[in-house]
Amino acid sequence: MEEKYSQQSKHDFRNAVVELSNHLQTMFSSRYKKFDEFFKELLENAEKSLNDMFVRTYGRLYMQNSELFKDLFVELKRYYVGGNVNLEEMLNEFWARLLERMFRLVNPQYHFTDEYLECVSKYTEQLKPFGDVPRKLKLQVTRAFVAARTFAQGLAIARDVVSKVSAVNPTPQGTRALLKMMYCPYCRGLVSVKPCYNYCFNVMRGCLANQGDLDAEWNIFMDSMLLVAERLEGPFNIESVMDPIDVKISDAIMNMQENSMQVSQKVFQGCGQPKTLAQGRTARSVSESGFSTRFRPYNPEERPTTAAGTSLDRLVTDVKEKLKQAKKFWSSLPGNICNDEKMSVGTVNENECWNGSAKSRYDFAVTGNGLASQVNNPEVEVDITKPDMVIRRQIMALRVMTNKLKNAYSGNDVDFIDISEESSGEESGSGCELQQCSPEFEFNATEVTGNSNKSDKNANTSAATRSGLSRAALLLSILFLAVQRQWR
Repeated sequence: MEEKYSQQSKHDFRNAVVELSNHLQTMFSSRYKKFDEFFKELLENAEKSLNDMFVRTYGRLYMQNSELFKDLFVELKRYYVGGNVNLEEMLNEFWARLLERMFRLVNPQYHFTDEYLECVSKYTEQLKPFGDVPRKLKLQVTRAFVAARTFAQGLAIARDVVSKVSAVNPTPQGTRALLKMMYCPYCRGLVSVKPCYNYCFNVMRGCLANQGDLDAEWNIFMDSMLLVAERLEGPFNIESVMDPIDVKISDAIMNMQENSMQVSQKVFQGCGQPKTLAQGRTARSVSESGFSTRFRPYNPEERPTTAAGTSLDRLVTDVKEKLKQAKKFWSSLPGNICNDEKMSVGTVNENECWNGSAKSRYDFAVTGNGLASQVNNPEVEVDITKPDMVIRRQIMALRVMTNKLKNAYSGNDVDFIDISEESSGEESGSGCELQQCSPEFEFNATEVTGNSNKSDKNANTSAATRSGLSRAALLLSILFLAVQRQWR
């Protein structure tokens, strides 16, 4: 009989935790899906809009060079879904390739070798053939995509953490405490008497001690998510960046066309005078190709104003409210369980409740939250020297993601160990002790950050050189000894 009630008490406890956690997990899961759907559809809409308008404006000339723009969107999509893409390098490559195509088009009477076009691309920063559009767009795209991807990842991490942490398995000591609280009144004939609220609170604080330790890092993580959400509403709004991207690129193209003579002259001075094509082989000029027509302003009614049936502002407003509600979830979990009328009498009838030994008032003070506070818990014997490693891994996962969110808030991208599924699971098998496992960050040059990157590269190069020399010296020594033995 005792075994039956013991199993039932564990079942009731798990169900109480899961019931409260499921709502939170479902919230994060649904918001992640909505944001993910929105961002992906936004990219699809932007690509379709650019393609449709450029076909109408530039016709066959655009069609002959459309793979250049298609590649741009392929790389943007690949970055968003977690691909190893350096946004700054990718955008620089796009403008360099566009300059090569444009330079040929505005100088159809000349023959340009690949080496010559490489020289042309070196003058991109100096000549600014596309005006200030590449610099502004690179800054806007980088910040918006970093924020969007990081925010979506954050929602996914929150969902996974809730899923793993809510799968509680009480210790034998916790199981005994639950049995005593929930079913021992039956032995006394007090079938209708429910546990006292503070008594329930102490039992739950003991059984959920490790979850309580998650609360501090969880709250910091929620605050970081809220900060990035504000960025998504303001200067890092990916919708406001991607929606008019076709107009911005066209403005850059027109700027290059209007200043083509000055740009060409300066390039000829720096790279040399190119060879003239033989008469009759001259490529069709830009004007003959219909490329001189200025890109017409778009009508807002022509393109979808939202993606996934909503707008970014509405999505962010909704999720910000949910993030605020999710704060302090883990420290509030014991109290929320005990507020259920099935678990305790609540804060009323404090003299008419089960206190663990009789129908009377519960006189012990409520212990604090977290593992360390359970040393004096009167109801649950907790070994505070043995933290739950599943939950410790979730704390590490939150810490890594929080650092990524802080960098996204500043507009900086950062590569980090993937903690979305495998690394944050119960069986992640990282192969290192908790004290040795620290998040490893490697900053990408997606934004100008001074000369620190150069010094790092120099240091890495120097270290690699020393390592290479050491290996070479070792190899020579081995060869020398082998030759000596042979001659002996």
